[in-house]
Amino acid sequence: MKSIAINQPKDRETNRIEMIDFYNKATEDYEFWSNDFNMHFGYFFPLRTNLFKRDTMLNEMNNQVIKRLKIIKGKKTLADLGCGMGGSMRYALKKNKNLSAFGVTLSDFQTEKGNELLKDLNGTILKENYNNTSFSSNSFDAALAIESFCHSGHSSKSLKEAFRILKPKGKLVITDAFLKKDSSKLCYGSNYAYQNLCNHWSLEKLETIKNMANKLKQQGFSKIEIEDASFRVAPSVLHVPFAIFGFAIKKFLKTKTLKRESLHNLKGSFYALLSGLHMRSFGYYIITCTK
Repeated sequence: MKSIAINQPKDRETNRIEMIDFYNKATEDYEFWSNDFNMHFGYFFPLRTNLFKRDTMLNEMNNQVIKRLKIIKGKKTLADLGCGMGGSMRYALKKNKNLSAFGVTLSDFQTEKGNELLKDLNGTILKENYNNTSFSSNSFDAALAIESFCHSGHSSKSLKEAFRILKPKGKLVITDAFLKKDSSKLCYGSNYAYQNLCNHWSLEKLETIKNMANKLKQQGFSKIEIEDASFRVAPSVLHVPFAIFGFAIKKFLKTKTLKRESLHNLKGSFYALLSGLHMRSFGYYIITCTK
């Protein structure tokens, strides 16, 4: 099939404003996706997770990330770069009582409500940009970015800031969707799904996995391990159509209407599923690297 070029992405500031507005008004919708407010996809692990209970897979993704960060034991500090409602932070803090954690988000709603959920734990969410935080250099033992760096196009600025705030030998784990080929080489169907995914979820772009690995190396990260977790993530992605239908029915019966941001969220979820079907173009990866 003939390849076509993707439309020019929105400028960075426009995308940032739309993203903040989206998450300020649509975050509460995620409670339908996850009782623990996990704003990401899950990780299927036979016998440990239940295919029919989504939160078991979503929390297993948290577990897989924390395991790779090696912060289960001892007094450690964790940064969640794009923390949402702090679901991953809460999971990590409950696993390790000696852990302290800080998360950053640009959403007022997520900051306020996320801190309410963290009130009995040693964690705090700040309203800050993960590309330019107020944290001191060399201050964290570990950092994670679960489906967050995509909002700034997997920018080198994000990696530079993560590198700055990590202590020497500190670990960074990124879990996200990436392109397997340059966007200019996507077929019509892949390109259609990609454009709509970025539009409805306010993503600046998705980087190719090859370029992402090169960016990490150029920044100075070492011991870069890249795992293709697409098949592990797929079972939770397959929950999307059922979640979309259930959420739409529930909201319509309650309010007789859907917010614009909720519609964007639902459409974004649909195009995430559609993108996942184009396995030659898209993949979901867990990246672990060390400063």
